[in-house]
Amino acid sequence: MRLVVESYFALLKLLIALLLAGMVVLVFGNVVLRYAFNQGLTASEELSRLFFVWLIFLGAVVALRERGHIGVDTLLRRLPRPAAKACLALSGALALLAIWLLLKGSVEQAAINLDVASPAVGYPMALMYGAGIAFAVPAALIILVDLIRLMLGRAGPEELILVRESEELAALDTPRKG
Repeated sequence: MRLVVESYFALLKLLIALLLAGMVVLVFGNVVLRYAFNQGLTASEELSRLFFVWLIFLGAVVALRERGHIGVDTLLRRLPRPAAKACLALSGALALLAIWLLLKGSVEQAAINLDVASPAVGYPMALMYGAGIAFAVPAALIILVDLIRLMLGRAGPEELILVRESEELAALDTPRKG
């Protein structure tokens, strides 16, 4: 199972890199065409916008798994362990609610826009809303697994603090003298 999960996230990272490369090529190519040849690609702006939306949502999934999102843990660090676990459980439940709302809205918008074509390229506009679905499903699974581990007591103390201050990261990277 672990191999499947690791392969999925490796594939996501590759897809993110390809989307970013596609955006760079489209935007740079369009700039060169406009300034050097006085013409441009009509599809460039639309496709780069689609790539950007997908890049953001897929990147958010990777960041969620790697605990790369911004967080404020000042209060959490000062609470006793049971209270910290309760706060994490509450924040996980609220995150699941927000993800449910995003998923519900994305599915509804994708269904509404399934037959609507984008102006320049003609792809179904449901692709734009599909990014919300592609984020919500794995994000909900990540948070559910974390909540289950927390409730079963399998989350260690280091996992209770979901973010680390940049000073802490710098301290980990700096070799100690002595």
